[in-house]
Amino acid sequence: MKRILGILAAVAVAALAVSCNCAGDYGYKIKGNQIVYNTPARPAGQQSMLGFAAEPIEHVRVGLVGLGDRGGGAVHRFPYLKDASLVALCDLYPERVEAAQKTLESHGAPRAQYEFSGPEGYKQLCELEDLDLVYLAVPWQLHTPIAVYAMEHGKHVAIEVPAATSIKECWDLVNTSERTRKHCMMLENCCYDFFELTCLNMAQQGLFGEIVHVEGSYCHNLEPYWDNYQGDWRMTYNKDHHGDVYPTHGIGPVCQDLNIHRGDKMDVLVSMDTDAFAGQDKADERYGKGVVKKYANGDNTSTLIRTRKGKTILIEHRVVTPQPYSRMYQIQGTKGYANKYPNEGLALGGAELKDVAYDNLDAEEFMSDAERDALMQAYKYPFVEEIEDLARKVGGHGGMDFIMDYRLIYCLHHGLPLDQDVYDAAEWSSLVELTEVSINHGSMPVVMPDFTRGEWDKVDGISFAMAE
Repeated sequence: MKRILGILAAVAVAALAVSCNCAGDYGYKIKGNQIVYNTPARPAGQQSMLGFAAEPIEHVRVGLVGLGDRGGGAVHRFPYLKDASLVALCDLYPERVEAAQKTLESHGAPRAQYEFSGPEGYKQLCELEDLDLVYLAVPWQLHTPIAVYAMEHGKHVAIEVPAATSIKECWDLVNTSERTRKHCMMLENCCYDFFELTCLNMAQQGLFGEIVHVEGSYCHNLEPYWDNYQGDWRMTYNKDHHGDVYPTHGIGPVCQDLNIHRGDKMDVLVSMDTDAFAGQDKADERYGKGVVKKYANGDNTSTLIRTRKGKTILIEHRVVTPQPYSRMYQIQGTKGYANKYPNEGLALGGAELKDVAYDNLDAEEFMSDAERDALMQAYKYPFVEEIEDLARKVGGHGGMDFIMDYRLIYCLHHGLPLDQDVYDAAEWSSLVELTEVSINHGSMPVVMPDFTRGEWDKVDGISFAMAE
């Protein structure tokens, strides 16, 4: 009997050590105390999209799918882009299409030639012959299916955030982009914030020394906005899922600071969350007490990532508790520090000191506003200087949305590599599933997939391609 019990115990331990989520190429196994995702081999005929540049497009013909808040904002911005035109519009509701047409007219731009509506109108748009780019601003769960359909019909794609909601979808984007040789860019606008862009340039120029730790977040009380999401899709997704369901505003800019898949890679992730105290209250208020038995998404989700080169990343998500908006955005280097929220500040060469004493917690402070502003001006990217006034005029989160659109069209027009590639889209969006899986396994470490398939160190740092 003792021998039988010993054998059963050994079998149980072995099963625990190598248990798995059997989702084919896209699943994971639990090895020891880590969740390890599969990295499927690159199928025959596919090529890496690192540094990919398509043929120049004289005038970029754009089809926009999704005309709600985000899509409507894009309609307002595109008339200011001289090398592109909105030629096709699509939404579930025809009245939104007509409203977008009137927005174009109000800017003196021609009405879009093509109009589509209904649940499958996007297919007709993607199948157009005279279209170069499909720009997606639809609910998260539709991002990857429509993007894949567009690329398979010969179109470049730009996708609102997050680009995907599962690891399988991340691989679908990567494989389709590699197979069709079409750009797939996630529209991570926060990478184009004036402060974050300038800090990135400072990081590239070595002002912070060796960057050792970065932080980002999406902390935004969505109380005033839940009703804006057609069919209640966003609250529904949150109530059904643990994890950081909206990670890319926080992770995108700091990944650029660390040259992720351009010399370093994210290796291991650990995520944990609080209970859904405010979330459950919100669900009870919204649907009726007890209708939602257990609201899944924690009021706060914290995720810690270690990179191959020994750096750390902290990412947080909070959307149901009262607080001022924050993306955190912090850079800690061996020679300096940057912080965006709640106040923009820089400390280089050690914090500024005053009245130094071990018990004076106010002794260290940021450099003066005048010194900070002078540095921010000196390290502004030339392309930002060129369009800053127009970006602030057109707007879109203070101008960063316009800079994002401008850079997308500029690179397509000149036949240059895009600022963000399909691997950025997959890596940053992968946190949606990876954080949930970590939490569901008691905050177990997750070995993150390598969407470049071993090519994460083939490119030397991030760059913004410019025409000669």
